[in-house]
Amino acid sequence: MVPRRRGRRPWHRTRLFRLTRTAVLAVVLVTAAVRCGGHDAPGAPPGAGRTAANGSAAGPASAGDAGEEGGKGPERPDAAPPRPLPRSPATVLRVPSLGIDAPIVPLRLGPDRHLGTPPLDRPKLVGWYAGGPTPGERGAAIAVGHRDTRTGPAVFAGLARVARGARIEVRRADGRTAVYTVDRVRVFDKDTFPDKEVYGPTRRPELRVLTCGGLFRRATGYTSNVVVFAHLTATR
Repeated sequence: MVPRRRGRRPWHRTRLFRLTRTAVLAVVLVTAAVRCGGHDAPGAPPGAGRTAANGSAAGPASAGDAGEEGGKGPERPDAAPPRPLPRSPATVLRVPSLGIDAPIVPLRLGPDRHLGTPPLDRPKLVGWYAGGPTPGERGAAIAVGHRDTRTGPAVFAGLARVARGARIEVRRADGRTAVYTVDRVRVFDKDTFPDKEVYGPTRRPELRVLTCGGLFRRATGYTSNVVVFAHLTATR
């Protein structure tokens, strides 16, 4: 057995590995899509680079702001940004201001390069893209959920109303919790969905929470996507 040189970190813990994984994730998500049918209707056939999450949320059918007027607003730098956490699967997502406390299921890309969604018969589940960052890890983590189904409102029925500055807490399998603060909420038309803005690489741990919005059309589903942008502000 050849002894490892003192001070040399394994490849999977190096900065180069993290940057490489982030770049690969960005490429995968820019060419992926999540079907957005709602009410069990057929999912809209989004083209490469258009992304949506099942469900819906009230909002305009074209790009705009939700939850806070005035758009993105000024960034408030953290006095002491928390250190990113190592990998550990997500288990529970909480949004205290909306009363959301939901178990998480892992989601993966299907053969058609669409990201799966939680089962329609379990509308209170949140899906977490297992191929991306885990809670608190550096990069843009992705969570999706239904707005409603034929049985009524689902987990993200009120997502568009979350306020800037609200907390999103994500429990991990290792018992730790990543706490994110909402920066902004946007509603994007599916035909002009800004992939780089939503899925592009980030230097810090961030979170994107997606559901559908806009108008519902029986043939194609919902016209827009609600996207919540948040960044890590605490761990415990």
